[in-house]
Amino acid sequence: MQFSRLMLSRLSRVELARLNRILVIGIPIIGSMLSQSITNLIDAAMVGQLNDVALAGVGIGSYANFLCVSVMMGLSAAVQAIVSRHYGAKRHTRTTEPLFAGLLLTLLIGIPSTLLFVAFAPQYIGLYTDDAAVIAVASDYFSWRTAALTFVGMTFVFRGFWSGIGESGVYLRIALIMHLSNIVFSYFLIFGLTLFGTTYWEGFGAVGSGMGSAASLLLAATLFFWRTFVRDDRFHTLFHLSRKTIRQLVRLAIPNSVSQTLFALGLSVLFWIIGLIGTQEQAIGHILTQLSLMLIMPAVGLGIAGASLVGHALGAEEKENAHRWGWDVLRVSVVIMAVLGLPMWIAPHAVLDIFTNDPVLIDLGTWPLRILGFAIAFEVASIIFNQTLLGAGASKQVLKINLVMQWIVFLPLAWLIGPYLGFGLTGIWILQAVQRVSLAVIYGTIWSRRHWAHIKV
Repeated sequence: MQFSRLMLSRLSRVELARLNRILVIGIPIIGSMLSQSITNLIDAAMVGQLNDVALAGVGIGSYANFLCVSVMMGLSAAVQAIVSRHYGAKRHTRTTEPLFAGLLLTLLIGIPSTLLFVAFAPQYIGLYTDDAAVIAVASDYFSWRTAALTFVGMTFVFRGFWSGIGESGVYLRIALIMHLSNIVFSYFLIFGLTLFGTTYWEGFGAVGSGMGSAASLLLAATLFFWRTFVRDDRFHTLFHLSRKTIRQLVRLAIPNSVSQTLFALGLSVLFWIIGLIGTQEQAIGHILTQLSLMLIMPAVGLGIAGASLVGHALGAEEKENAHRWGWDVLRVSVVIMAVLGLPMWIAPHAVLDIFTNDPVLIDLGTWPLRILGFAIAFEVASIIFNQTLLGAGASKQVLKINLVMQWIVFLPLAWLIGPYLGFGLTGIWILQAVQRVSLAVIYGTIWSRRHWAHIKV
C-alpha cells in the first residue's frame, strides 16, 4: 500500500503528505460510489438474464428514477460546503446545523415528491417509450425505487455531513452494508427461492430489483441515524436548527439540485434519443451508461474530497492553499483514471461479455466502450473542478455552464448525429467525449482565475 502511494505521488507530482490527506477523505467515498455502481451493474446483469424487454424496462425505470433523485442531490454538496467551512474555521459545534437543516428539507421535499411521481408513474414512463411491455416493467420498477426517495435524500445529507468533517469512512461502512443488502434482496426478489431443483417461490422478476433497492435504502437511512445520533456522543446533544442555516442551505442547494436534475433529465432524453435508433441500442446503452458512471466514480469521489479540502482551506482563510488543492486532486485523478480506462479500449468484448451474451449487443457496444476508455482520463478535469467549485460555493456558475453545454450543445447534436444522420451509438459517444473535454477546458480556466475564492457561504 505504501509503495502504491509513493508511486502515485511520484506520477502525479503531488507531495505524499497532501496525497494522504486527499486519499483519507477520497478513498471511502470512492469505495462507496464504486460499490453503488457495481451494485447497479450486478442488477443489470441479473435482470439481463431474463430478457431484453426486462433489461430495457429496468434501464428506463432507472433513468426515470435518477431524475427524481436528482432533486435531492444538491443537498449533499450544500451541506458539505457549509460543514467544511465551519470545520476549517474551528467552529465544530456548528457543524450539525446544516445536517439538521438538510434532514428537514429532505422530509419537506421527499414526501410530496414521492406521492406525485408514484401517482403518475405510467404516464411519466410513457414519455420514454411506446412499447407497452417495456412500460409495464418500467412503471412498477420505477414506483418501488421512487417509494424510497426520502431515504435517498437522507443518505445524501449524511454523506455531505461526514465528508465535510473529513470522516467519510463512516459513509463508506454504511454504504457497503446498503449495497450488499441490495444485491441479496434483489436476487431473491427477482429470481425467488430454488433449492436442490425445487422452486419454493418464483419471485417478482425485474420488478424485484426495484423492491430490493428500496429495502436497502430504508436500511441505510436507519443505520445513519443510529450511527450519528445514538452511537456518537459528539452529535446527539448538538441539536440546533436556525432559519439562517436553512436559508444558506437552500441558496446553495437549489442551483446544484437544478443542475443535477437537468443532468438526470438530460440522461433520460439521451436514453430516449438512443431509443429512436432501436430497442437493442437502448439495452446496450443502459449497460454502457452504467459502466461510464462506474468508471468516473473515483474522480467524483476524489472531487468530493477536494471540495472538503477546499472548504477547510477557505474556512481557515487560506485561499492559495485552496487553489492548490484543486490542482493536486486533479493530477491524482488523471493518473488513476488513465489506468482504469485501459481495459475498456484494449478488451471491450471481454468487458461487455460480463453483462450480456448477446453478440449483437456486444458488437453495438464495442466502439462506444473503446471511446469511453480512451477519453475517460480527459473527463476527470471537468468532474474534479465541478466538485471543488461546488465546495467553494460557486453552484450558480456551475449550473449555467452545465445548462448550456448539455441542453444547448450536446443533446441537440446527439439527436442530429445519432438517429437523424445515422451515426448511431458510436457517433453519440464520440460527441460525448468532445463535450467532456470542452467542459474540462472551461472549468480549468475558471479555477485558474480564482474568482471562486471570494464567495461567501
